[in-house]
Amino acid sequence: MEKREGGNHAIDQNAGQNVMLRRDTGNLNYLNVDMQVANPSEAASLFDLHQAHHFGEFEHSSEQHCKQDLFPEWHLPMKIASVISLLAFIYTSMRDVIYPFITRKENVFYKIPILVINKVLPVTSITLLALVYLPGILAAGFQLYFGTKYKRFPQWLDRWMLSRKQFGLLSFFFATLHACYSLCYPMRRSYRYKLLNWAFQQVKQKKENAWIEHDVWRMEIYVSLGILGLALLALLAITSIPSVSHSLTWREFHYIQENKLLHSVYKVGRKDNPILLFFLLRPL
Repeated sequence: MEKREGGNHAIDQNAGQNVMLRRDTGNLNYLNVDMQVANPSEAASLFDLHQAHHFGEFEHSSEQHCKQDLFPEWHLPMKIASVISLLAFIYTSMRDVIYPFITRKENVFYKIPILVINKVLPVTSITLLALVYLPGILAAGFQLYFGTKYKRFPQWLDRWMLSRKQFGLLSFFFATLHACYSLCYPMRRSYRYKLLNWAFQQVKQKKENAWIEHDVWRMEIYVSLGILGLALLALLAITSIPSVSHSLTWREFHYIQENKLLHSVYKVGRKDNPILLFFLLRPL
């Protein structure tokens, strides 16, 4: 009887182990399928490791979240864009607002919200666009100077090269703001008052027609080229999206990023920015 009871006890233990093994094996079927683990003990150990790793991530997620930087790739482009915008704003304000106030006592501070800002936006946009292609020229000169393409770039040039996408997207952002501000010109109250003054002066001078041909053509061409340039910059911004760029071949991506960009620079480039236009139209 003792032997039979001992045997039954051993059978019960074996049965319990088999049940636990089948339950563990059922819980770890996905591990056996994905990793093709033949030994259930190895799958069990991997499952325990997997669970412990996830619980560890859950416990330390808040600490890691606090330590993570916010948009680390955008720090340098945002700082440079802010400095360029600030310098352009100070220069434009001094020239268009402060100088007339000091010399002729003209109070034109109303120009700051729209007119001054709208002059700052295109300058910042085309300068950031120049910063997209300028590091490529410097990198080519660096390789030609050392006679090899395997020498590492300096740290500042390497960081600049990695930030070209962000510079391009910021350039498109400022160009879009410039277009929106330009569309708001006729809606300004100051513009309506000036329009009435121009009409009164025309009546006072007894002019029936104030049409100036070259001014009309210049403005029409200026607006048309601005729209085309913004459309091409929008195309570049769309192709910079990872899902779109990965769906293109290297030849298609190279054609859009080079040829279309050069045409857009030519459309957006202004006569008062010849130096920037020279750097942008250089071969890549």
